[in-house]
Amino acid sequence: MTEVHDVIIVGSGPAGYTAAIYAARANLKPILFQGMQPGGQLTITTDVENFPGYPKGVLGPEMMEQFKEQAERFGTKIHFEEITEFDFSSRPFTLKTDFGEHKANAVILSTGASARLLGLESESKLMGHGVSACATCDGAFFPGKEVVVVGGGDSAMEEANYLTRFASKVTIVHRREDFRASNIMVDRAKANPKIEWQLNKAPTEMIAGEDGKLRAVRLKDTVTGEETEFKTDGLFVAIGHVPNSQLFKDQLETDENGYVLVKNGTHTSVEGVFACGDLMDHVYRQAITAAGTGCMAAIDAERWLENKSHEMIAEGHWAPTQQ
Repeated sequence: MTEVHDVIIVGSGPAGYTAAIYAARANLKPILFQGMQPGGQLTITTDVENFPGYPKGVLGPEMMEQFKEQAERFGTKIHFEEITEFDFSSRPFTLKTDFGEHKANAVILSTGASARLLGLESESKLMGHGVSACATCDGAFFPGKEVVVVGGGDSAMEEANYLTRFASKVTIVHRREDFRASNIMVDRAKANPKIEWQLNKAPTEMIAGEDGKLRAVRLKDTVTGEETEFKTDGLFVAIGHVPNSQLFKDQLETDENGYVLVKNGTHTSVEGVFACGDLMDHVYRQAITAAGTGCMAAIDAERWLENKSHEMIAEGHWAPTQQ
């Protein structure tokens, strides 16, 4: 008989690990599945300087290892398998991996979101070495530098304006002359004297210097096909994010972009399923806010389990946890 757990947490990163810490301290004996990218997006980040408690900054992978150790300290069991199938249609909920089946009375989803990237091999090699997908996270590393923002939507305009706080010049690169961004955001960017434009241009390669950091980007003219090398100290990809909700979005209410909708904290449209971190947050997308919602999800799950257990036992829908 498959063991039924109080709570299973799917996804690591600040949200998942924080949920695990709180759930473990509440004696819920959580099981956490790390997924394909243990530690989430912070594992491809170098220095993290805006998380409280690290006055000298910390490497993203190092921070996530510390989160993991703290979760394990309180009894979280961590699995390296990836969940491949979710069934929220009946309780206990069923989650499957390539190696077996797992059941839980409550599930916390913290699968995060993935930045849309350009898909260039050089982009992945230089990620964290001059290439970034988060101006809020990494903009402060470019004081007095010249940087590039790739994109034509509101997020690109917003990130370009934000980066002018630090950079001496920000160049927006966009493959067309018209923009998906709202007029007010475009007008705001055009009014900023530190923002310049490279339109009808598409990046084809990020070029590293001798120090292994980005020194230039190769741009292809989308009209003439001509390629030129454009010197830059940093490049920010701002073409949006994709929530990692593909495997269960048909079972939960999501917005038009796939972000899981929550109410009363972290409750999803299915009772007993909770969502936290970038999976449900398309506004802030910071490590500290993800950790905060992870805490909320664990507390919400604990209270829901406590309030619902007697009622659901009477209805015959509850599976007692096997000790």
